[in-house]
Amino acid sequence: MTVNDPDINSHLIPASASLLEAMERINSLAGTPLTLFAVDADGRVAGSVTDGDIRRALVAGHPVDAPVAEAMHRDFLALRDGADTLALFALARGKGVVLLPKLDADGRPAGITDLRKAKSLLPLDAVMMAGGRGERLRPLTLDTPKPLLKVGGKAIIDYNVEELEANGVERIFVTVNYLKEQIKEHFAAPRQARVVCVEEPKRLGTIGSLALVDGLQTDNILLMNSDILTNLSFEQMFRHHIATGADLTMATIGYNVAVPFAILELDGHRVTGLREKPSFNYSANAGVYIMKRSLLGRIAPGEYLDAPDFIEGLIADGLTVSHFPITGTWIDIGSPSDFKYADELMTRPGR
Repeated sequence: MTVNDPDINSHLIPASASLLEAMERINSLAGTPLTLFAVDADGRVAGSVTDGDIRRALVAGHPVDAPVAEAMHRDFLALRDGADTLALFALARGKGVVLLPKLDADGRPAGITDLRKAKSLLPLDAVMMAGGRGERLRPLTLDTPKPLLKVGGKAIIDYNVEELEANGVERIFVTVNYLKEQIKEHFAAPRQARVVCVEEPKRLGTIGSLALVDGLQTDNILLMNSDILTNLSFEQMFRHHIATGADLTMATIGYNVAVPFAILELDGHRVTGLREKPSFNYSANAGVYIMKRSLLGRIAPGEYLDAPDFIEGLIADGLTVSHFPITGTWIDIGSPSDFKYADELMTRPGR
């Protein structure tokens, strides 16, 4: 699969092609990075070559009909199965590399990532929950599933899918129930990521529907509500998850409760003090989780299970549950006023 660039073939050239042919190919790469990847006779990527590499080869005395193999870099960076993608991403950024080819087990090209567009390369599969009825938003959701309601001219769920794609997530599973055919149709056309809709035969809750998902491959998976808007850094959350050794990490949002009265401090019938209009700060569940894939074995197929019950079970069994505070935007579009605010926010110039 191709990531962040629809046509890897435009960046491939035989290693036996001439430098002149390579220059002509590079000149044809309008609007894309001026980098080619040379493939050998067996179709394996053998090196990378840029316009600068060709100029240096010509200055060094190579003729224009010399093969690309004489100018290419054999120590090129590439995405391979099992690689530490975050470390590779950082290394590529540091070296000024713009394109990263993805190679299969035999070294043949399977895709390409444009680092001008990618925010990160997270080793995560994602599951998005889109089966709810959105009853608090009626009548808007009578004929349209909540994730497909448009804010700023775009379906709510698409903001989240595009953010996952920008972070290198290649497999996204969307659990559907209410008005499911509309969501399935919405994702019928190919996207950068492979998006698969998973049908719930009945309401299974936040976590219960995970038992239906077939094809999760990464050691950790990202689970999130599809109807929130947030600028949460998935990379920072993932790094926090790994650094804390957590079995599950939940994103949290600060929630303040201001009491407009004086609160009494009591000892039996005696008043021992007063707290004038106190405020209490809490960390609330934001509906985004990163969890070890091994935890899926704790989910009974076909049984209803929500996130709070699942997480409390982890804690009771001594597993590590971490939290990651969201410091930026987070909107749970659960009411008409939330929907109006989200629509206004996403239509602001320069947002």
